[in-house]
Amino acid sequence: MLDNGGTQPRVAVAGKHIPSAAGPGEIGVRPAESSPSVLAVLKLNLFTIVLLGWTVLTAAAHPVPDVPVRAVFGADGSAVIQVEVDPRCFEKHAAEAPYLLQGTFVAMEPPAREALKARALEFIRRTIEFRFEPLGRFDPEFAVAFTTHAGAPLTKPDDPVMLTATWRTRLPAGLEGYRIKALESGALSVLFLNEVNGQVLERIHVLFPGETSFLLDLTGLTTRSPTQASPGSVTAGSDRTGRWVTFWQFLQSGYVHVVPLGLDHILFVLGLFLLSRDRRTILWQVTLFTVAHTVTLGLATIGVVTVPASVVEPIIAGSIAAVALENIFRPAFTPTRIGVVIGFGLVHGLGFAGALAEMRLPPSSLLVGLLGFNVGVEFGQLTVIALAWVATLWIKDPVHYRRRVVIPGSLLIALPGLWWMIERIVGR
Repeated sequence: MLDNGGTQPRVAVAGKHIPSAAGPGEIGVRPAESSPSVLAVLKLNLFTIVLLGWTVLTAAAHPVPDVPVRAVFGADGSAVIQVEVDPRCFEKHAAEAPYLLQGTFVAMEPPAREALKARALEFIRRTIEFRFEPLGRFDPEFAVAFTTHAGAPLTKPDDPVMLTATWRTRLPAGLEGYRIKALESGALSVLFLNEVNGQVLERIHVLFPGETSFLLDLTGLTTRSPTQASPGSVTAGSDRTGRWVTFWQFLQSGYVHVVPLGLDHILFVLGLFLLSRDRRTILWQVTLFTVAHTVTLGLATIGVVTVPASVVEPIIAGSIAAVALENIFRPAFTPTRIGVVIGFGLVHGLGFAGALAEMRLPPSSLLVGLLGFNVGVEFGQLTVIALAWVATLWIKDPVHYRRRVVIPGSLLIALPGLWWMIERIVGR
C-alpha cells in the first residue's frame, strides 16, 4: 500500500508501516514490534544453525598462496630459476592453513627443517613442468633455502617462512625459448615471471592447473642461436600486448581470491547483503566498501602502508562477526553502519594486499596487475551479492525473511568470524 504522500512504498505488518525503501534519515528495515524476537528465532532454527555453523567453523580463511616461478636470463647465457614455496602449500586446504612464522621456525630441529626442504622439492616436481624449446622437458636441480617472500632474509619473528628453491645453470646452445606448465596434479596457481638481459618482462602469466605459459623468446642468448624468434613466442622489449595479458591474468586471480577461495571475504559481503535487500542500501554499502579496500590495497601493495598479517587477519575475522551481529541487533543503514563498512573495508584491503604483495610483482607490471586484481575482486563480490539476491528473491514477506534468513544467516556468519578471530589471536 502507499502512504498519504503516495511516493514511498510501505509494507503493513501487524498494524505498523515499515518502509521497504530508503528513507531520508536512514536506509534499511527495522523490524516491527510484533516481529519474532531473536531468542524465538534461535529456538526455531537451532538445529540448522548448529549443523551449518559446525561445518563453517571447521574451516579457516587466510590469503591463498600462489607459487611464483621467477627466471632471470643473462646476455652471457647464464640462467637462474627460482620457485618460492609457502609451507602452507603442503596442506590439503592451503588457504585454511596458518603461516609458518620465523618465531616458530627457529625452534624447529634440523631434521624437521630438512624434511620441509624435501617436501618443497616434491611439491615442485608434481606442480610445475619446465621446458626449454626445442629440447623439451627438463628437471632443474634446485637448492632450497629458508627465506621470507621474494628471497629476502628472515629477520622478524612474524616473518612468514618460505622455501626458496634456486637453480643456476648455463643455457645450452640453440635454444628458442622457455616455458612452464602448471600440472594437473597441482592445486594452486603458478605465476610465470621473467627477466631477460636485464629487462623485466611486463607480461605475467597466472597459470591454473593444466595451463601452459606463453613461450619466452631466448634467441640471441646462446652461442648458436636461431636467427628468428619462434612463432608465437614473447620477446622482452617488444611485447605490445603484455600489459593487457597481465591485466586479464590478474583479473582472474582477483576473482578466484574471492570466489570460491576467499571464504572470509564471501562471509563479509553476505553480511553486508543481509542488512537489507533495498537496492540503495546494497549499492551504498558495496560502493563504500569497494572504495575503502581499493585505497588500502593500492597503498599497501606499493609499500606506502605496512601492517603485519598478525594484526590484519584477526581484525578481518572480527569484522565478519561485527557486521553480522549488527544485522541482528541494529538492522538499519545508519552513520554507524557507514563507519563500520568503511573502516573494515580499509582492513580488508590490507588483507588483499597481503595476497598481492606476496607475489612481489616487478615495478613495470605492478600497476596493471593491481588494477586487474582489484577489478577481479569486485566481480567476485558482485557475484556473491547476485547469488544471494537470486537465492532470496522468492521470499516476499519481510517478517518471514528476517526470521528465516536474516537472523539465522547472520548468526551463521558471526560464529566463524568470532572463531577465526580467537584462533588468529591465540594461534592453533
